Amino acid sequence: MGSAQRCHRKILLMALNRPLALLLLLTTSAALAEPAVLLAPALGRPDGVLLQGRVLKEAPSGGSTALTRNVRRLTASNWEGARVEVSFQGVSVSVKSGHDGNFEVNLRPPEGQRFPAGASEAEAKVEGVRARAPVEVIPDSAPLLVVSDFDDTVAVTNVTSPVKLVESALLKDGDTQAVVPGMAAFYGCLRKPTSPAFALVSGSPVQYLPRIRTFLERHGFPAGFGLYLRDIGPGTLAGYKQPAIRRLLQQFPQPVVLVGDSGEKDPEVYAQIRDEFPGRVKAIYIRDAGRTEDPARFQGMVLFKDPGDAAAHAAAEGLADTACVAAAFPKSAPAVVPAATVKQTAP
Repeated sequence: MGSAQRCHRKILLMALNRPLALLLLLTTSAALAEPAVLLAPALGRPDGVLLQGRVLKEAPSGGSTALTRNVRRLTASNWEGARVEVSFQGVSVSVKSGHDGNFEVNLRPPEGQRFPAGASEAEAKVEGVRARAPVEVIPDSAPLLVVSDFDDTVAVTNVTSPVKLVESALLKDGDTQAVVPGMAAFYGCLRKPTSPAFALVSGSPVQYLPRIRTFLERHGFPAGFGLYLRDIGPGTLAGYKQPAIRRLLQQFPQPVVLVGDSGEKDPEVYAQIRDEFPGRVKAIYIRDAGRTEDPARFQGMVLFKDPGDAAAHAAAEGLADTACVAAAFPKSAPAVVPAATVKQTAP
């Protein structure tokens, strides 16, 4: 192990045992820059688009390593009361950021009009700085709403190992974060023959918006993901996913497919959502990331190790394109789900 690796390891151990000491150590040298705006990619409907973001008062710049970039992202100061101008397809609204720097605005088309379906772009501006983010306007004819987790579902973050989790959070970025092989192809086949809506609801911090966008683009995930990330704080350690998913299901009328992993609470969260919205959830796919000893956690869900098996199940259920699955996963027969690797228990 080289000296740089030993140094990183020491910092990771400090992060696990003395978080405040880590932040003080790494932020005292952070270079401050102009304010910045984070604007989340979003899903919208022809009758309205909900946009969310955050304003940073002294956004840190630079950073020669992923470690310094990530810590500076996480410790950048929020700007309360910033006047933010948010615009989408000719409609603009001015809003003030809240105590945590967050802002939210629901833009409506002009009276008697509708936003055209498809890909577009929104913009947020504050004091000479601006951010742009993609917006996918979902037509009523879209066949599905696919809600996905991030950590250990599409990206390898090893949530069940504290040291590896911190290592992933601080030492990786959008270009170096490991991807779960086959997940982009699985989602790509869900997208055919017509396009569903994709929403990523994750415990990753909102400051990682640029990092996650880079990751999804780099690994070929379908374009048009809405990103709904966590606002880190004492009150958000649990229960942050349910409100975001409920809001999406209230906003979009489509049938829903939920995709997560077994490492944390996705099975429990998704079971709760399924109970709250009877008939809406068509399938729940759970990637085996450990902690699968209790089969009761996965009642009525598909537990898989190989995304090709999940794709084959989806094709058999009419949720994915059979030809796409056959081409992307030639070893998986779309009409047959191998019982040894994919487990579905009765609800």
